Amino acid sequence: MNYRHAFHAGNHADVLKHLVLARVLDHLRRKDKPFRALDAFAGLGVYDLDADEAARTGEWRDGWGRMDEPFAEPVEALLAPYRAAVAAVRARHGATAYPGSPALIREALRPGDKGVFVELHPLDAATLRGRYERDSRTKVLTLDGWTAVNAQIPPPERRGLVLIDPPYEVPGEIERLGAHLVRAVAKWPTGIFLAWYPVKDAAALDRMVRDLDGALARPALRLDLLIDRPDDPKRLTGSGLIVVNPPWRLAEEATLFLPALAERLARHDFGGFRCDPLGPSA
Repeated sequence: MNYRHAFHAGNHADVLKHLVLARVLDHLRRKDKPFRALDAFAGLGVYDLDADEAARTGEWRDGWGRMDEPFAEPVEALLAPYRAAVAAVRARHGATAYPGSPALIREALRPGDKGVFVELHPLDAATLRGRYERDSRTKVLTLDGWTAVNAQIPPPERRGLVLIDPPYEVPGEIERLGAHLVRAVAKWPTGIFLAWYPVKDAAALDRMVRDLDGALARPALRLDLLIDRPDDPKRLTGSGLIVVNPPWRLAEEATLFLPALAERLARHDFGGFRCDPLGPSA
C-alpha cells in the first residue's frame, strides 16, 4: 500500500514491461475472437513525467527518455504498437503523459474485448475509476492483486492475458510470484500470463525460476533486461518477465529487441539480457 508507481513511471523496467505487453496485445488482436486482459496491480493508468513524483527521481530519463532516437528498422517494427499507444495517450492527456499498463490495454481493446484493472490503493483506484468507468469495455476493482488473480480467472473468454507486477515491498514476494503463477496457469491453461519481477537478488530469482521450470505445465519464456551489473542485491540492476503461453515468435522477437534495449538503456557501460525457454518445451 506504500508503493506509488508515479515515482518510477517510464523507467527502464516500464520500457521492457510495456513493450512486451504491447507485443502480446498486438498478437491477441490478430484474431477476431474477443479477449480479456486482467491487470492485477494497475496503478494510476496514466502518469505525468513533469509531475513532482517523476521529477523527483528522474528515472524516466534513463528509460523512456532514451527511446526518442529510432532503432534499426526490424526493432522499430516490433516497437510500433508500444510507440503508437504512447502517442495515443499523449494526444489525449498531453505531451508529458506516459501510459501505465491499464492505458496500454485500453488502447488495444476492440468492441467486445474486456479490460479489468485491479488496484488496492484507494486513491489510485478512485483515479482509475474516474478515467475508465465510462468505458463499457473496462472495469475497475478495488482489491488485492493476488486475490484478484485467483478470483477473476478463468474468464468467460477463452483468450486473454493476465499481467502480474506487484511492488515487491514484502520479503518473499519473488517466491510468492512463482507459486501463484503455477496455480493461476492451472486454472486458466489457455491464458497468456506476464509476470514481472525486479532483478536484485539474483540467487533468489534463479531459485524461483528453477522451481517454476519444473512445475509449469505450459511453455514459458524468461526475458531479462539488465542495465547494470547484477552484483548488488540492494540495487535494481534490471528487470524481467516470465511469459507463460508466449505468442508465436515472441522468443524470436525478443532476440531482436532485448539486445537493442540493453545497449540503449545500459548505465556504466554495462547492458545484458537473456531469453530462456521454461516449462515442458524447454
